[in-house]
Amino acid sequence: MNTADVEIVLIEDNPADIELTLDALKKKNLANKVKVLTDGEEALDYLFNSCGLTADRAGCPFLIMLDLKLPKVSGLEVLEKIRSDERTKFIPVVVLTSSEEEKDRVESYNLGVNSYIVKPVQFDTFANVVSEIGFYWVFLNKPPY
Repeated sequence: MNTADVEIVLIEDNPADIELTLDALKKKNLANKVKVLTDGEEALDYLFNSCGLTADRAGCPFLIMLDLKLPKVSGLEVLEKIRSDERTKFIPVVVLTSSEEEKDRVESYNLGVNSYIVKPVQFDTFANVVSEIGFYWVFLNKPPY
């Protein structure tokens, strides 16, 4: 797979975390196309207006990196809607959040998240975690479609 064809959707409202995530992805050349969405409502609008029902999943992102604490529509609500729709249910979703609450982690897995990662506080560790997430989902994971 050519990384030029990959789109990662980052759903995050914290400007500092957005910048760190984008820097980590760009430095590792994991994706040429990253779409940043800053609230849950915007994310749902984007996903359901761009993701088609064709066999090649045209318009669908390859990976969604999702924060839980979002304005307008929470990350858990976004995850629930992603998993309940035929167009988006197989898109890998990685929760990348500051929440260490067990209820958030359990609910995320109940709703079908692929991975739940607590954001590291240290910049270098955060950048490394984001790079590893991108590498795994872009190069190693084999989606069902």
